[in-house]
Amino acid sequence: MGLIGGIARTAVVAGTATAVSNRVSRRQGNRWAEKDQQAQDAADADAYRQQQSDQQQGYPPQQGYPPQQGYPPPPQQAAAPSQDDMIAQLQKLGELKAAGVLTEEEFAAQKAKILGS
Repeated sequence: MGLIGGIARTAVVAGTATAVSNRVSRRQGNRWAEKDQQAQDAADADAYRQQQSDQQQGYPPQQGYPPQQGYPPPPQQAAAPSQDDMIAQLQKLGELKAAGVLTEEEFAAQKAKILGS
């Protein structure tokens, strides 16, 4: 037998081994899938029987999750300042400007802030 014959025989053996291996793997996978399905069916049946038993005994239905926690309430917005508060703040600003503590620009910015809110 020559070199080509040996290579051909090796290729046939390797191909056959691969086919057999794939078939064995597929059969094992199918068996495991059947066992998993049977186990899942049994678990579902047990859960159904337990639920029916609980309902007959008057128990409330059980939830499979913890109760939801609500979000905290949104922060309350500050109430709009009353007319008296605005006047008092403007008077204080005027006094600070007259005393030279605030510049004209600072006074104007604070005044706009108070009147804008």
